Amino acid sequence: MRKTFILALAFLLLSQNVLAVDYIDLVKKGNEALKAKDNKKALELYRQAETEIPESPELNYNLGGALHEEGNFEEAIERFQRSLNTIDPKQEASAHYNLGNTYFRMQDYQKAIASYQEALTLNPDDIDSKFNLELSRKLLKEQIKPEQQNNQQQQQQEQNQQQDQKQDQQQQNQNQQEEQKENQQDQKDQEQQQKSQQPNEQKMSKEDAERILNALKDDEKDIQKKVQRQVKAGNYSGKDW
Repeated sequence: MRKTFILALAFLLLSQNVLAVDYIDLVKKGNEALKAKDNKKALELYRQAETEIPESPELNYNLGGALHEEGNFEEAIERFQRSLNTIDPKQEASAHYNLGNTYFRMQDYQKAIASYQEALTLNPDDIDSKFNLELSRKLLKEQIKPEQQNNQQQQQQEQNQQQDQKQDQQQQNQNQQEEQKENQQDQKDQEQQQKSQQPNEQKMSKEDAERILNALKDDEKDIQKKVQRQVKAGNYSGKDW
């Protein structure tokens, strides 16, 4: 999956004067440090050379490689993108490849796939790009699958909640209907009881009226007798000693 980040800068020797020897020497030493896994030293040397050739695609490419090895992926991506400003298709393909590697390390598999595809467009025979492309596609599917499962579980939970709410509402409506029926039945029972009591009350009232009338007649006779006794007593002049 790894591919060397170092690009030869020999062509610079032909286009620069004697004053350029300093930064060329810095780049060479930086390349040696990068091969020796001394990434910090390589970065230091590359940054010193950058003061003289800040826009060099080759130097940005090497800086991207050192930053990648240091785990500084964000700046590595920036450097690799700047290194794409080249007329050399092989360097451009390598820059896309290493962009893909950096995105891969960041688990951004979609961007990694796009970078590997760009690399293969420029260099269709690149076995490393083909391998990493297929690996990124596989990991992307595995990455998406749990998200889909979580979405499906969430949807299922929402459906279950809606079903529970629907059942609760149906049960509540059923309870209300049963309560209404019970209330209606109680009301009917009360009405029937009142109707059944009305004839008895009327009958009792008539019988009571007759008894009261007879009692009044009897009381009237008693009253008359008492009145008579009282009148007789009232005529009594005194006790006979």
